[in-house]
Amino acid sequence: MKTFKLFLALAAAALVCSCQSGENNFKIQKGTNLSHWLSQSEERGEARRQHIQEDDFARLAELGFDFVRIPIDEVQFWDEDGNKIQEAWDLLTGAIDLAIKYDLRVIVDLHIIRSHYFNAENEGGAAANTLFTDEAAQQQLINMWYQLSKVLKHYSVDYVAYEFMNEPVADEHEQWNQLIAKVHKALRAREPRRTLVIGSNKWQGTWTFKHLRVPEGDKNIILSFHYYEPMILTHYGAWWTKTKDYKGNVTYPGVVVSQEDYEAAPEEAKPGLQNYLREWNRETLHAEMADAIAVAEKYGLQLFCGEWGVYETVNRDWAYAWTRDMISVFNEFNIAWTTWCYDADFGFWDQAKHDYKDRKLVDILMGTEMDTCSGASLIE
Repeated sequence: MKTFKLFLALAAAALVCSCQSGENNFKIQKGTNLSHWLSQSEERGEARRQHIQEDDFARLAELGFDFVRIPIDEVQFWDEDGNKIQEAWDLLTGAIDLAIKYDLRVIVDLHIIRSHYFNAENEGGAAANTLFTDEAAQQQLINMWYQLSKVLKHYSVDYVAYEFMNEPVADEHEQWNQLIAKVHKALRAREPRRTLVIGSNKWQGTWTFKHLRVPEGDKNIILSFHYYEPMILTHYGAWWTKTKDYKGNVTYPGVVVSQEDYEAAPEEAKPGLQNYLREWNRETLHAEMADAIAVAEKYGLQLFCGEWGVYETVNRDWAYAWTRDMISVFNEFNIAWTTWCYDADFGFWDQAKHDYKDRKLVDILMGTEMDTCSGASLIE
């Protein structure tokens, strides 16, 4: 009898272990970023509380989106002494509750932390990025996720995932690989079945995927890249780019910047234009994503484009042509995606006017754009 009871106990323990380490059902396809709310925003108090409401989640679900990515920043969730700023936590959990109410899954993305800002290099503050050389900063990153996990772990692993670091910019790829292993081990000790979203080094670029070391044997991982190329098209006139002063023509598909327009461009803009003196089209986009596609296939993991989109002031014909090609590649290779973004300067919704700023863009994204001649969808 004692032997039989011991057998039952061991069997039960094995079953629990199997369930904890088994693959979950966090499945995603079409989403958007709820950006410039709990991240990259100075809004506080009532303005922040009113920014994202229940009708936003209802709208996204009705349009056919199945998940959202919610970027969050350390400065909004912890003060300089490491104390939690409760209102931001309440807004996050409230948003997750509303997303689940409308059957939307959620990726919680730790977007900017005090020891690492993805755009520091372009804004002259790269020296402040200490994360990859400071063990205390790395432990602080883990501690933040311990606190996030304590609050969020009761949510179903089928509905909520964690992206523990946005757009890493490590000098050496192996620095990022080592940090991945460290954070992965720490989170897996607490949440064995939670989906973790892991991106590549250098702004989650597709070209660094071949250097990414993915934790072995873990099927609850989604691999993520960000994609905005050709940048001169998607960020045309954007004030924070190196080509902000370029006023020449842009073509897509085709040779994006002509030799004539390049020669006429301001000298300070020319270094950023050289990659666009060639043909860009759907095949180019596919070729640029090939390494990411290959790595995801190698590990049998979902591939996810966590950020992509076109600045709102860019010519809409250019924007629509590029978006159609992006969607076509995503569909062919089963790449999930979240646009950048919902309601900010790359978005399709205007919160102030409570109306669409670009409804046609939504139709292209959701595959509901119709050919006015045939009546058929333009995106297969």
